[in-house]
Amino acid sequence: MIKPNSSTHNAQNPLKNQELSRILSAAVVNSHFRSMLLSDPISAIASGYSGEIFSLGAKEQERLGSIRASSLADFAVQLSAV
Repeated sequence: MIKPNSSTHNAQNPLKNQELSRILSAAVVNSHFRSMLLSDPISAIASGYSGEIFSLGAKEQERLGSIRASSLADFAVQLSAV
């Protein structure tokens, strides 16, 4: 049986995980949002997507703003470390 990795900090906050999943989902389906997320993550999060807003705290927004990625795959890898 595979046990969940309890050392990952994302497992401790399901609401944060949900928001991060929503952000990635929006980036997958919309090239404009994806480009904005890659070039300026903080503005992308603040702008939301298709009328949806993202509920992240200042700390999470700051961490997302520190991500520098050239592709969504690279962004996702770095996001998993946030």
